[in-house]
This record gives sequence, structure tokens and C-alpha cells, in this order.
Amino acid sequence: MRILVIDDDKLISKAISDFLKYQLNHEVTVCDNALDGEKTFSNSSFPMIISDIRMPGMDGFTLTKKIKENPDGKDTDIVLITGHTDMQSILGALRAGAYDYLSKPIDLEELVSVISKVEDHQKLLKENTVLRNKFDEKVQSETVLINDKLKKLQYAYAEVSGIGKVGIFSEEMKQVTEMAKKLHGDSTIPVLIQGDSGTGKEIIARMIHYGDNDFGKPFVSLNCASITPTLFESELFGHEAGAFTGSSRKGQMGKMELANGGTLFLDEIGELPLEMQPKLLKALQDREIYRVGGSRKIPLNFRLICATNCKLEKGIEENRFRLDLFYRINKAKIAIPTLQQRKEDILPLARMFLEEFARSRKQPVKILTKEATMVLSNYDWPGNVRQLQNTMEQAAFLSNDYHLNADQIKSLLNKKMNSTDSSDSLSISFPDHDLSLYDIEKKVVEKVLSKFEGNKTKAASYLKISINKVRRIIGDL
Repeated sequence: MRILVIDDDKLISKAISDFLKYQLNHEVTVCDNALDGEKTFSNSSFPMIISDIRMPGMDGFTLTKKIKENPDGKDTDIVLITGHTDMQSILGALRAGAYDYLSKPIDLEELVSVISKVEDHQKLLKENTVLRNKFDEKVQSETVLINDKLKKLQYAYAEVSGIGKVGIFSEEMKQVTEMAKKLHGDSTIPVLIQGDSGTGKEIIARMIHYGDNDFGKPFVSLNCASITPTLFESELFGHEAGAFTGSSRKGQMGKMELANGGTLFLDEIGELPLEMQPKLLKALQDREIYRVGGSRKIPLNFRLICATNCKLEKGIEENRFRLDLFYRINKAKIAIPTLQQRKEDILPLARMFLEEFARSRKQPVKILTKEATMVLSNYDWPGNVRQLQNTMEQAAFLSNDYHLNADQIKSLLNKKMNSTDSSDSLSISFPDHDLSLYDIEKKVVEKVLSKFEGNKTKAASYLKISINKVRRIIGDL
């Protein structure tokens, strides 16, 4: 063991040093004053120091305090040498932080005993340090894992928290959620979700994706109605740098590539351009793609979930949707009923939306009167759950009372109905300047698209024209 001996009496320091070196085989360094001792310790720390108390300049008490204040000295055992009957010095030594003391004249057996105790103590400190390091490493490792899991759980909660918003109070929706849970267990089965706008198709898709534990896997969505045919291939497959005018300089991963290991959700699949359908079908069959402008084969491994608010069978009859693609994406089907078809969900959902709104604003929850609940229950809710949520949030925001009555609800619903009526009555004003037939066509198509919330398939059906003509008129082709 390395020991630092400090004493202004050179005879005593030499005697102690020789005994420790030659009789006990320790490595000893000697200093004849406390200042030199402190400097020596700072340059090379020691597990043990033996020091006299009374020395010129700095005394042993001050030295002990300074050593203990040094980060390298917190585990150093300091033994102070004091007068045989100087009890006050003994107590002072211990208070200063000394491990033990030796009385003058020094008894060699007592010195051996103190050295032995220090050796045992230093061994114990080393073992504790090893155990503490292992424990700290374990805690750090577990903390990283826990934090990682917590982040995934927080992310998943943020993603899945909307699941309750579709309403799972009725028997019909309980069956839907049971089917979603069952489908979660097999990611190889493509799923087609069918339901009107506002019924919660994407929320059910997320339920299929996440299940109970797939919190870290990607959920990548693409709305087929919102992408122009010219950019659809790039969005779906990605592109290499400089593949086309306006492409990213570094290239870009497509939705399929991004979804690898997770789920690709294609919303409004019925709006997929007919010319893109064979390419999608081939990618799904081959389980591999090439980026636009690329030659590297990219393998695919994702769950496919598609959603539509129209009858794909009708699209097949009208040659707007391929039969082979329909069979490929329709291995399992979930039909989400409208809110009108599950009226028992209306009131529980309405109250839930009021509670969520109140919680977000830290306000008391607004209460529906009996008459208000009757209005809600008897309404058809063409906008489904989304419309119900908007209505409840508007009612809670506009009301200054703790109760929401029937008149307040009727007022909001009448505004919606009046808005719908006004869009149905296609009112077009003609400007004084020249107006082409193309401008009139475009105005009509835009009006109808607004009526059907941007759904080109429904707009085409309503106008009795092809979906491609709708796209040409609004400039998507």
C-alpha cells in the first residue's frame, strides 16, 4: 500500500518510514511539513496518510480538512499522531476527519494494528466502488431502457388516444375493435376498412397497427385523393437525386420504404389513379420496388391497410378500379357503421367530448339537459363522429352556462343544415367580363367537390362524368 508520512521530526518520520518499508513492505513517501505533504498528495493521491498534528506552518487538523476537501482524498484514511494524554487533540483529530490516531511514543504493535485496519478498510472501499459501478451501470442501462419504453408509450398514447373517439360503446363497434385486435396479430393480411367520412377509419387502422405493444414501429399514411397522378409514383416509391424536374437533390424515400417494419395506410384508396393501380399491384405482389430514377431493388416488409368511403365494387363495374387490386387489398374487411346506425354511441361520445374539452381548458364539464340529449339522439349525424365532436366542442365553447340545452344544440345543427342546403342549391354569380365554358365547368366541379369534402369519386358520380374528367377540369391531369 502507498503511504504518505508527514512529520517535522525527521528521526520519527525516518523510523516510521523504515519500519513500513522494510518490515511491512509498503511503499512510503516522506514529507517534513504539511504544506509539502498537501502538494505531494495533490500530485499523486495516497490511500493512507500518517501525519503529526503539531507542526510549524500548517498543523495536522488543517491538513486533514484540506485533504478531505480534495475529491481525490475522500477515501483516503488519515492517521494523526498526538501526545499520549492529549485527549482534546484526539477528539479534534477525529472531528477533523481522521480515520484513527496514534499516541506518542508510537507503539509498533499499535502501528501494525492501525495499518491492518486501514488495509481492510481500503479493500472494502474498493469492493464497494466496484459494486457501485456495476450497480450504476445497471441502473443506467435500465434507465435507458425504461426511458426508451416510456417514450414509445408516450408516442403510442398520443397516436392511439384517439381510438376512444370512434365510440366503442355499441355492440357493432365492439365487434369492430375485436376484429382490429385479431388482425393485429397477423401483419401479412391486407385489410380494407370501409366507412363513411368521419366514422374513424384511420383510428381503427391505428388500432390494428399498434395493438398492445408495437409502439416503436412506423405507421405511414398516404391520402390517395390528395396527391396528383404525376407525383403519386414519387410519393409511393420515392425517387433518386435529380430523377425529375423539381425532385430533391438528395433523393427521397417513398411511403412504402418508410413503412418497412410497420404499417402503410392508404386512405381513400378508391381515388387511386387508374394508371397507378398496376404499379401498386406489382409492388404488393413482388414485395419490392425501385425508386423513380433508381436501379437499386428495395425489399418491402410492411402491413397494408387501405380505407375507402365509397363502394369499390361500383368502381370496378365502372372500370375505375382494378378487380385484381381489389382482391389483393381485400383479404380482410372491416365495415365501420355510421353514427346513425349505432345511435347508442351518440350520448356516451357526446359526454366524452365535453369532458375532454373541459379538461383541455381546465373548466367544469358542461352538462347536457334531458331535452338536449333527445335532440342529439334524434339527429342523423351525416358527418358522423367528427361532426358530433365539432358540435360538442362548439356548444361548450359558446355556452356561458353549466348546462347545454336543446335550443343551443339545435342552433348549431341548424347552421350545419343551412350550410348544406346552401351548397346543394348551386348558386353561381356571373361576372361582367367574359366567362369561358371551361371556367363555368371548373366552378361547378369545385362546388360539388366542396359538397363531398373533396371526394372525387362521389363528385364524378354526382355529375355523371368520369373521375379523370373531374381531375382534368380541376387541373390534376
